[in-house]
Amino acid sequence: MPDMLVKLYELPALEPSMASMQEQGIVIRHAMPYEVDHVVSWVRDRWGDGWAGECAACFSLRPVSCFIAVQEGEVLGFGCYEATCRDFFGPTGVDESQRKRGIGRALLLACLHALRHMGYGYAIIGGAGPVDFYSKAVGATVIEGSSPGVYRDGLRR
Repeated sequence: MPDMLVKLYELPALEPSMASMQEQGIVIRHAMPYEVDHVVSWVRDRWGDGWAGECAACFSLRPVSCFIAVQEGEVLGFGCYEATCRDFFGPTGVDESQRKRGIGRALLLACLHALRHMGYGYAIIGGAGPVDFYSKAVGATVIEGSSPGVYRDGLRR
């Protein structure tokens, strides 16, 4: 999967996505340090050790560089930034039963706006799976020759 580049100075507004989430009773917020075990376990159960490890790394930063989507005390999705590399977005995921509600897009925008707020002009989506989604959602473009990118020497299990 290739990496993708996003122009942070041309992001769609965050507010419409947040308003849509609020209308559905979903809160998008930074995860809190005391939630590390719950959130990382939730990620591990759905996407495995690799993504759980990246998510866990986000809890060492302040603010925690992981947004979560929560409804009635249950995690529905997560989005990380600055996990494996600085200025990288990902990993991210939404529980299969909660997809097609705009949660993934809201998490993506929250993370990318946070990176913009940190002073970055561009961001990299590492190992982008749904290339068409990222292209449509935020105008991301494929970085040629970037697969497997920083993930090339990972441990095998």
